[in-house]
Amino acid sequence: VQLQASGGGLVQAGGSLRLSCAASGRTFSSTVMGWFRQAPGKEREFVAVIDWSGGMTAYGDSVKGRFTIPRDNAKNTVYLQMNSLRPEDTAVYYCAAEPKTVWRDPTYNFWGQGTQVTVSS
Repeated sequence: VQLQASGGGLVQAGGSLRLSCAASGRTFSSTVMGWFRQAPGKEREFVAVIDWSGGMTAYGDSVKGRFTIPRDNAKNTVYLQMNSLRPEDTAVYYCAAEPKTVWRDPTYNFWGQGTQVTVSS
């Protein structure tokens, strides 16, 4: 079971990036999937979550209105569309699947390797 995150990079403030998280080894179409981020010296922070059908999404307060989390179950892939990026969005972004407890907590069963997002001012 593997989650492969990609799409990070360097972008100027106000720009956009789309991260992808491809799942392999099993089907995640019935699984809650989330994105978290971690900046140097800080704890891992909840960014967004989506349920299996796409009917439920939730976002961290700092990204609400700027980020969205669509998923494509046919491709076993979840995305993080990031718009109006700010320097404070700079972090390593992780995708995750199957929360053990509350989906806002970084206690998921499966994690991707992380992808760096750097936003310059």
